[in-house]
Amino acid sequence: MGHPPLEFSDCYLDSPDFRERLKCYEQELERTNKFIKDVIKDGNALISAMRNYSSAVQKFSQTLQSFQFDFIGDTLTDDEINIAESFKEFAELLNEVENERMMMVHNASDLLIKPLENFRKEQIGFTKERKKKFEKDGERFYSLLDRHLHLSSKKKESQLQEADLQVDKERHNFFESSLDYVYQIQEVQESKKFNIVEPVLAFLHSLFISNSLTVELTQDFLPYKQQLQLSLQNTRNHFSSTREEMEELKKRMKEAPQTCKLPGQPTIEGYLYTQEKWALGISWVKYYCQYEKETKTLTMTPMDQKPGAKQQGPLDLTLKYCVRRKTESIDKRFCFDIETNERPGTITLQALSEANRRLWMEAMDGKEPIYHSPITKQEEMELNEVGFKFVRKCINIIETKGIKTEGLYRTVGSNIQVQKLLNAFFDPKCPGDVDFHNSDWDIKTITSSLKFYLRNLSEPVMTYRLHKELVSAAKSDNLDYRLGAIHSLVYKLPEKNREMLELLIRHLVNVCEHSKENLMTPSNMGVIFGPTLMRAQEDTVAAMMNIKFQNIVVEILIEHFVKIYSGPPEESTAPPVPPPRVTARRHKPITISKRLLRERTVVYTSSLDESEGDSDNFSKVRPPGEKPTIIRPPVRPPDPPCRATTTQKPEPKPDVMAGNAGEIPSSVAVHGTWLASVCRVASRTRFFETASRKTGSSQGRLPGDES
Repeated sequence: MGHPPLEFSDCYLDSPDFRERLKCYEQELERTNKFIKDVIKDGNALISAMRNYSSAVQKFSQTLQSFQFDFIGDTLTDDEINIAESFKEFAELLNEVENERMMMVHNASDLLIKPLENFRKEQIGFTKERKKKFEKDGERFYSLLDRHLHLSSKKKESQLQEADLQVDKERHNFFESSLDYVYQIQEVQESKKFNIVEPVLAFLHSLFISNSLTVELTQDFLPYKQQLQLSLQNTRNHFSSTREEMEELKKRMKEAPQTCKLPGQPTIEGYLYTQEKWALGISWVKYYCQYEKETKTLTMTPMDQKPGAKQQGPLDLTLKYCVRRKTESIDKRFCFDIETNERPGTITLQALSEANRRLWMEAMDGKEPIYHSPITKQEEMELNEVGFKFVRKCINIIETKGIKTEGLYRTVGSNIQVQKLLNAFFDPKCPGDVDFHNSDWDIKTITSSLKFYLRNLSEPVMTYRLHKELVSAAKSDNLDYRLGAIHSLVYKLPEKNREMLELLIRHLVNVCEHSKENLMTPSNMGVIFGPTLMRAQEDTVAAMMNIKFQNIVVEILIEHFVKIYSGPPEESTAPPVPPPRVTARRHKPITISKRLLRERTVVYTSSLDESEGDSDNFSKVRPPGEKPTIIRPPVRPPDPPCRATTTQKPEPKPDVMAGNAGEIPSSVAVHGTWLASVCRVASRTRFFETASRKTGSSQGRLPGDES
């Protein structure tokens, strides 16, 4: 089980449970930092000590074997499973070849050491700086708050106002520091999946390909490498999509933290001070209070910030009534009285501010009514006839003129042009009266307008009601159950929603059929349309972490469109059950260490120059007593194969040894069609490595558009 997400709303409350969960993240960050240092240390030892090569590989292997990723959330995607198991696979592979003498490539430091060092210094180091600022601002705020709450109400009004402003300023600074720290530590926790694995993957690739004695091993390693690259790229895409949503949530939390209440939580919670009467006088005790309006239950947990103080258990009270305390009746500010069934007499409570007191009194139905200014809601679009007409027109023009456009739906249009098109089409006076063939509307403007319309529906196409069931189905590790459950849930959608979903998925299938030209695969379309067709009703970090499973739902709908829309499942009322099998078909992590071993043949060539000049060189068995010639490895691991299809030749070429992964030698024919498919998909992911740079200069991006 991974760490629970840190909600931005908890930054405002700063509860003890929040501090405990934050401590777990800090420990994980320190563990990751230590792990990176170990990898860097062991990698340097491997490079500098050739005579100790075998022992260095063993140590490095053990280091990788000992590390286990901790992910946010309760379920991993198939790609994350591949990533989580990757270090174990690397370790097994190193153990297999530890007895063979291998040469270290000259650029190993650039591939392994520098990226990890940069990640440790720039990301983890920056997170530690955020931590120091968070702790410093927190100490300053609580110290000032304690002094502030002891101010007498008899002081001058100007002094009290100045003190209030100072407390509000420090509270704001502490809240912003807390938000920044929580955001940063979760971002590092998520981004380490690929920022740590990718350098190790690149290092291993250069390590194996640098020695002609391991050419056959390298050929076996290539399919795994490419599949893991796809998993890393998919995970990176999911991360980018999730980060955009989390940045929007963080921005909303900064603007109005009280409006983002999570479902299932108390009506109101926070710190209060309680007046305690003793024989020798009166004292004020700090409590963390939680009030549930439906049951009128007030839970008070005594708090003492002093180290070593004994903690008492929480106290549950049933509220009878609440009334504001008159200012002149007590020498404290922000006070109100309550009566409970469990304790006789009146309990006097002190809030943290006047605004905080109003919130507590409103929640407890205090005698003074509290009025809030209405919250303006963003204009929403409806799934009506005009909407269907708009979607059909967009699809028609896209499939007619732009279906082969590279980066279709990935490249965003101008915000001004998108708003102009939407305002013109949805004009109440003449809805739908827009000529899409007009030169003003280019393809990227139309695709961005379609995504904007779908994202701003009052309810997503796949509805809030079925959201949890769809995400739960995508989390299953049984592939048959995934398909069966999603197939069944599609037919539980309202008829209008199902019709719109079929229209869109049919279009996305057509787009993916031209993936050789537009580079848009089902996986890529899932990243774009997952948050567009599905979204959780609540805005929480936990919901953002499920975006990757929304993407998987859309990917399944595209890949199995014919089966799903050929008709409803046979027993639509019963939950889908996987077809009878001896063993259920489940996702298995990609592996290389458990592959079938084969007879070893040594590939050699006289030199790199000859291999480049003579394209007819081929693999030969090394004659007895002849030493193999070491081929200089490439400067960096090869890019995924290009989009152009290559003709398979009956005999492998030494280009493979030179790092050309674009052509698969015949010696790996055992991988067959699966490997060819992997290579084709890998070539299409190249677009995403530069998409953000290509579109970074686009003017007027739309909020919510993927980048």
